[in-house]
Amino acid sequence: MKLVVGLGNPGREYEGNRHNVGVHVLERLAGWLKTGLHHQKFEGLFGQADLGKERVYLLFPQTYMNLSGQSVAAAAHFYKVAPADILVIHDELDLPFGQLQLKAGGGSGGHNGLKSCTECLGCESYGRLRFGIGRPPGPGGGKDRVSGFVLSDFNPDERAGMEPLLDRAADMAEGLIKLGMATAMNRYNRKKG
Repeated sequence: MKLVVGLGNPGREYEGNRHNVGVHVLERLAGWLKTGLHHQKFEGLFGQADLGKERVYLLFPQTYMNLSGQSVAAAAHFYKVAPADILVIHDELDLPFGQLQLKAGGGSGGHNGLKSCTECLGCESYGRLRFGIGRPPGPGGGKDRVSGFVLSDFNPDERAGMEPLLDRAADMAEGLIKLGMATAMNRYNRKKG
């Protein structure tokens, strides 16, 4: 069993925000798996599908980003999904826009959704699919503008290139489900050269 989580904030006003890119990847994956996030469960929108012999649970927490872990932990505990079988898809300030990376465990990097997941799961060993959004411009990486940046929409140039990135991210999530983290990281995280 795998639990795939797309982090974001609920509500129409947040739909296009950089902070919600994890949800967009999750929705793309749900479409590929011929399912949707139609059920209200675990304080989130929930769906499930089978990929080969693997049962896949899909979850978009509706708790707002800072409390995402409550929803994730509830689903993981109910279905007895081990942290190593959880994939959290999230926006990542420390990667340039459009760079995608699978990661096994690690810190939160200041991401409140990841902080909440770690706190509620009681560990950092769950998988992550990091979707690079870059940092706001300005001195010191725009640290004083991070909150406004993640809660703003992608700019027109970024939106124009979004479709292939969502496809690639969904492909990486599907690859992880089929191959496992180590093989998927080796396949997808290599630099193209």
